[in-house]
Amino acid sequence: MSYGVLNAIFLAVALVVAIVAGVAHHRRRRRHGDTVTGSGAGTGAGTRGSTGTRLVALLITAAVLFVVSAVFDNVMIGIGLVGYNRDLISGAFLGIAPLEDFAYVIGAVLLLPAVWLLVPARRQSEGSR
Repeated sequence: MSYGVLNAIFLAVALVVAIVAGVAHHRRRRRHGDTVTGSGAGTGAGTRGSTGTRLVALLITAAVLFVVSAVFDNVMIGIGLVGYNRDLISGAFLGIAPLEDFAYVIGAVLLLPAVWLLVPARRQSEGSR
C-alpha cells in the first residue's frame, strides 16, 4: 500500500468525523437557540466561537503547522531519522520531504477541532468561580 493510499484512508476518516462534528454542533446550536457573536459570547455550545472565527483560526493553524512541518520534516529526513520507500511515494517533494508527509497536518486540522466540537462543553459551577 502506498503512502498516498494510507493517507487517503486516514484523511477520509478525519473528514467524516469533522462533518459529523459540524452537523452535530449546528444542530445543538439550533436546538438551544444559541447566538454567537464574533467574540465567542453566547451560551452553551455557542461559546466556542463563530463560524468565521473558527475558519480563520483553522487556516492560521494549518499555515503554521505546514511551515513547522516543512522545516522539521526536512531536517529529520536530512539527518536520517526518517526514510521513505521511493516506490511507495508520489515523487512530489517539498525540499526533501515527500508531499505525503504533510497529510498529518491536514488530518490534525480536521480532526482535533472536530473532537473539540464533539466533547460537551463543561459549564463553570457557581461555587468554583
